[in-house]
Amino acid sequence: MAKYLVAYFSASGVTKKLAINLAESIGAEIFEIVPKQLYTRSDLNWINPKSRSSLEMKDRTSRPPIASIVEDMNEYDVIFIGFPIWWYREPSIIDTFAEAYDFSGKKIVPFATSGTSGIGDSGKNIAELAKNAAVEEGKRFKARASREELKEWAEKYL
Repeated sequence: MAKYLVAYFSASGVTKKLAINLAESIGAEIFEIVPKQLYTRSDLNWINPKSRSSLEMKDRTSRPPIASIVEDMNEYDVIFIGFPIWWYREPSIIDTFAEAYDFSGKKIVPFATSGTSGIGDSGKNIAELAKNAAVEEGKRFKARASREELKEWAEKYL
């Protein structure tokens, strides 16, 4: 029997709510991608070019450390990876996550939250980092996406 994981990073709580609803709607386990150094309000100030998030996103090699790991990634067949859109792509901590595991033979499905920005090249970026995984293009959702909408979308990948 196939097993599913919803792994997510949420800076403001919007992506967390969506990830929980997705996991519950498809019977998946859930894992929060938590940075070792939590982001402060000033770290997330995208208007300040010297804020932590701005500096990370300018440096494509930035890999913020993650506080904990998925104990046995081998047990999952499909991994949904959720994140807010930062600078028209996935946050650098998602790149850290994508490089941290052997995703050989796994399907990865990105999903994102954003008020207006699309998911951009996030799926392509993750595919370059998660070697030997089948990475889907993914989808951006509005914050108020219903469980039904999430389930209907996710079932295409299960």
